[in-house]
Amino acid sequence: MDSFVAELRKIPPVTRFLCASSLGITIPVLMNMVSPYKTLYVRDLVFKKLEIWRLFTSFFLGSGGINYIFELVMLYRTTDQLESGPYAQRSADLAYQLLFASASIIALTTPLSAFIFTRPLLLCLTYLSSALAPLGAQTSLMGLITFPVAYLPYMMIGMDLLMAGPGAAAQAVAGAVVGHFWWWGIWGGGPGAQGVLAPYGRAPTWMRTLVGEGALPPPPPGAAVGGAGVAGGVHVIPPRRTVDVARSSGRGSGSSGYNWGNGQTLGSS
Repeated sequence: MDSFVAELRKIPPVTRFLCASSLGITIPVLMNMVSPYKTLYVRDLVFKKLEIWRLFTSFFLGSGGINYIFELVMLYRTTDQLESGPYAQRSADLAYQLLFASASIIALTTPLSAFIFTRPLLLCLTYLSSALAPLGAQTSLMGLITFPVAYLPYMMIGMDLLMAGPGAAAQAVAGAVVGHFWWWGIWGGGPGAQGVLAPYGRAPTWMRTLVGEGALPPPPPGAAVGGAGVAGGVHVIPPRRTVDVARSSGRGSGSSGYNWGNGQTLGSS
């Protein structure tokens, strides 16, 4: 038991919280322990009867069956890539910015009469992760089709269109739009840049305490801290430059930049 808990603690805090929330809300609903209606976002119930928990539960109710396994794996991998890469040691900033992204998803999907925001949230995180991936990063669809990771959000929107219809695809598009503005507003639309909203993306003290990071030390002059509100942004080294940088520094090719791996295979754990 202790070893299992130790392994769980190795998962970054935001990733652990999102996945635990998904399991904690979806499994009771699938086992008929909780009515799914109690977890849906209904605006009148939230703002008139103050059933505030719906603002939270509506983001984590999975679709059930094999589709839920796919959603959970994608949620884990995508958030872990962000939290171990561009947001390494900045989990509080990721959590803080995720609050604004979630509010934006609710606002954008309100005209669509959305009651569940699980897919828009997943598309938002996937878009951000794909946009921050290094040039040349690849992913695959069930190990059959390999394509640039930048196309992954559009592939997921297409899958929602085919499997659930235009309404689901429209909600997925709303999530991708929020992810795009997150990327543009915080990261400036590309590596090494700084978005206009970056100064507002730094987590306050209460969020850092909640995540367990404590006070943020002041960055050294000219340091690049991705999306944290000072000059910088994520700095990644495209694959074609890795060898040259490694040679100039006298190190192996695996020691520079963030190791994004060979991409991820959709539909497999």
